[in-house]
Amino acid sequence: MASKFYWIFTGPRLLRIYKRDNIEGHNYEPGYVESIADKILQMFHVTLGLKYLSPIVGVYLYRKGYFTAEGGASLIKFAVSLLIVYAAAFVFRGIDRLANIDYRTFIKALVEARNSPTFQNKKTLVGYDFEFWAWPVDFSVKELNSDRKKAYKAQPAVTNSSRRVQAIERSSFPCRILSYIAIHTFGRSMVYPGSTSFVNYFLSSMLVTGRAQQVEERHGKRAKIETEDGNEIDTMFVNMRGHSELGNTLVITSEGNAGFYEIGCINTPLDLNYSVLGWNHPGFGGSTGVPFPDQEQKAVDAVIQYAIHKLHFEPQDIAVFAWSIGAYTASWLAKTYPDLKFVVLDATFDDIVPLAIAKMPQSWKNLVSLALRSYMDLNIADNLLEYQGPILLIRRTKDEIITTETPPNALPLLSSNRGNNLILKLLKFRYPTIVDESTIPIMKEFLAKETVQQVQMLKDKNVVYQEISNIFAVHIQESGLHFPMNI
Repeated sequence: MASKFYWIFTGPRLLRIYKRDNIEGHNYEPGYVESIADKILQMFHVTLGLKYLSPIVGVYLYRKGYFTAEGGASLIKFAVSLLIVYAAAFVFRGIDRLANIDYRTFIKALVEARNSPTFQNKKTLVGYDFEFWAWPVDFSVKELNSDRKKAYKAQPAVTNSSRRVQAIERSSFPCRILSYIAIHTFGRSMVYPGSTSFVNYFLSSMLVTGRAQQVEERHGKRAKIETEDGNEIDTMFVNMRGHSELGNTLVITSEGNAGFYEIGCINTPLDLNYSVLGWNHPGFGGSTGVPFPDQEQKAVDAVIQYAIHKLHFEPQDIAVFAWSIGAYTASWLAKTYPDLKFVVLDATFDDIVPLAIAKMPQSWKNLVSLALRSYMDLNIADNLLEYQGPILLIRRTKDEIITTETPPNALPLLSSNRGNNLILKLLKFRYPTIVDESTIPIMKEFLAKETVQQVQMLKDKNVVYQEISNIFAVHIQESGLHFPMNI
């Protein structure tokens, strides 16, 4: 009883009661006092999460004289006042929750599931949507026996990067300090805005609605996965096995820099009747951590280990579908698990540095390059070159985000689409005797054209698909399918 009383005051916000049996699904309706207190507490959390504004706030406080003894005393008084408001909000929220039968019933289910995680207790708990920090861990990579773990240890992408070493050697010590500060304040938030408290708060109602659709309409199963480095990853699994032949293939989706599985690309494979496992990047939605490359790698590795050991899909029955920057974790999976069935990358790029430099002031070029090479070297092309399986690249010809040149009052130049660079690097590696310095200029010309113009160009060059297909078929029959292909 004492435990339940404690959780009434300190427990998570209840967001929705899902449809089940004779209960119609509906959003939780807090009392007036609980609602006001929740808004106050959320405002505190959102404000504290705006770490990327800390340099601006620091400069402002300094210029206003708050870094003096007198100014410091004023700041302490202000902080104490805020703590009193924060504590009062907790107390009044708990009192109002005590009077709400829905919340008391939910807390009973939560406490029982945490204290005794039986099948029945967990089944009762999944009937609620609530703040994910209180959700019990469903799967932990740490609990796998050593012989069941994959024989490798994920390392931060930056540690083995020759580009990182070169960037550091060419930079001065002050620049290294500035690059560290930049990437750990506003830089990371610019690369992954979905990890900011503001974006999470702004999209929170949409995420609740998206989860409700996946759980109530598609019978999705939400789960918390613990990674090797202790982060907790928010996932959603929709099982289509037994419903269609494609359901025997699991598609792991990887969202963009402001994407969430609740409202992201997860619906594309679902509409095609694949089984789907969506997950949120570290710091996105219910996932903890920050989306630096090493944490991203460990997160997606935990996701696929969950798919293999808990959902019982073999690697050869798992595919990956990624949008935009999500291609980094998708390509890392493809490199690390070479038996994956196929990889689909939509609206993505080869290397983050040229993109970032194009979007930032030119005077920041060296700082941007150093910061990203040192701490966020997302080089998708390098990863893909190590995967031998089928790859489908979808290029968005009007996408301003992955292009580096956009004339005033005009569409982005297709020739500057970094998807072109990814295609060329991949083809040059896989077919080195076809795609070389003599043919790359004509391929760049082809990639710079719209689809209709490409079709005409192929006609002008007398390209016959069937003849090319036959040549490849004969070569594969004689030499096998492996890359690089000496054809």
